[in-house]
Amino acid sequence: MPIDRAARAFAASDLLLSLALARLFNAAWLRLSVFAGLDLIQASFAAFCSAAMVFKRLGCKAGVAFK
Repeated sequence: MPIDRAARAFAASDLLLSLALARLFNAAWLRLSVFAGLDLIQASFAAFCSAAMVFKRLGCKAGVAFK
């Protein structure tokens, strides 16, 4: 899986997980959603994503956006 797809899938699952945890346990889990959203905004402007760095170290192939 290319880094681009892995980073987007991770962000989407992070958002959904934090929403579920906030609903089931405590609203403080919404901070995780805020972090994921801010990271997505930052990645769109700077072409740098912290999750992409992790996936690159894990051996994912380079994609179009994060080389």
